[in-house]
Amino acid sequence: MSSPHDFDFFHGTWQVLNRRRTDFLDPGSDWEEFPATSHCRPLFDGAANIDEIDMPRLGSKGLTLRLFDRETEQWSLNWSASGSGKLFPPVTGRFESGRGEFYGEDTIPRSRPRSSGGTPTGTDVRVRFVWSGVSPTGARWEQAFSVDGGETWVTNWTMDFSRPPAS
Repeated sequence: MSSPHDFDFFHGTWQVLNRRRTDFLDPGSDWEEFPATSHCRPLFDGAANIDEIDMPRLGSKGLTLRLFDRETEQWSLNWSASGSGKLFPPVTGRFESGRGEFYGEDTIPRSRPRSSGGTPTGTDVRVRFVWSGVSPTGARWEQAFSVDGGETWVTNWTMDFSRPPAS
């Protein structure tokens, strides 16, 4: 059962190892890796949070607003990239047995990753975010797209979160 405290683990500062495909729809495309830092803070007594991720290698930042709907007991995850300043369509879902799965619909440019911003035109995709491996010191997020309504998925971005060393 999902709760307004599912994302409490994520509050604070994180080091992030990103790994993403050079073409989000091609399962055979190369992977690129780059570091980032993220900071998340709670809102609404835990039933919402906001985080900003700084990705210097991409020359951009991202922001996620997460909101817990008490009626449906589902979260909506709302992403924006600094390049566009616009919200992408949300993904919604919940945590069960320590794993969070969130789904939505989007349209992406064929040659540009979701996080790069810009006006999305092109390929309609089903989007899946998965949170797993959640602990006080680490977590994993992954993004996958499907062009066939969710029958097959291409995982195109992963983020491994770890707490920075104490100073």
